[in-house]
Amino acid sequence: MQVLLTLNPPPFLKEDMHATFPQIYFHYEKLSAAENILPHAEIIVTYGEDLTVEHLEKAKRLKWIMVASAGLEKMPLAQIAERNILVTNARGIHKIPMAEFTIGLLLQHMKQFPVIWQQERENIWNKRVPMGELYGKTIMVVGAGAIGSEIAKLSKAFSMTTIGVNASGNSVAYFDQMLRADEIAEGLKRTDFVVSVLPSTEKTQHFFQKEHFIAMKESAVFINIGRGDVVQESVLIDALKKEEIAHAYLDVFQTEPLPADHPFWSMNNLTVTPHISSKSKQYLPRVFDIWKHNLHTYIRNGNDYLNVIDLKRGY
Repeated sequence: MQVLLTLNPPPFLKEDMHATFPQIYFHYEKLSAAENILPHAEIIVTYGEDLTVEHLEKAKRLKWIMVASAGLEKMPLAQIAERNILVTNARGIHKIPMAEFTIGLLLQHMKQFPVIWQQERENIWNKRVPMGELYGKTIMVVGAGAIGSEIAKLSKAFSMTTIGVNASGNSVAYFDQMLRADEIAEGLKRTDFVVSVLPSTEKTQHFFQKEHFIAMKESAVFINIGRGDVVQESVLIDALKKEEIAHAYLDVFQTEPLPADHPFWSMNNLTVTPHISSKSKQYLPRVFDIWKHNLHTYIRNGNDYLNVIDLKRGY
């Protein structure tokens, strides 16, 4: 069996895989350099952004794609579905770093750390910086999956009220209240922090509309760590210029890297971070834990795969 990895994991992960699966030939090549490997690869491990229809056509023996991330929006899912190729991903491994990142933003906002750091650089001693507390605040997480539940879990440590939004409205751990997507406006009126963890699908593109920002408190904060296309940039810019909300923290964008001349960079009530909320030294080890489990399942022709993707739904 031959496996193509279009990513280059650290040596300790390679050594572990080779020792655990000595019967498998592992190739580590970018797709642009894998012309001779593709026709023989039964499994491809990829971050999901490099695989094209042309590659699929060359990979005649391909039966399984392991995506080392959660996002699938750049993959040729229709063509993959036509060939009935199994797709699994790394859903769930992001919950710890992304939840911690979110809490960091909440604390930064309430404790005014950027202001304090700027004053330090300017040798200013100012004890009148307006401090706030997370205690008693309400946070709404739109996309209450594994990441959203972890955000809610950490938020409860600060005695925050937690509201979750998902397609069904069914209860999820650590949320005080769950809403369906069509009920979100009611919850926005009493929410201090709105966090979007939505994936990019046909149903979530431009999910947040003008009326949603109008419904929010003027003191509310919007945080997007999911996908950049859940809100039109012009809608968010307009809401910020009209001060319909107090601040936006964006880690994801419609175009990445964010162009140097983009208006987001110069807005005082918007903070840009370069799609780093999921970054962690534990990222690939967690990916490989999922992949190893699924590879054992694949070899024995089992059915206990983790994170099987519904290709019609896109997640």
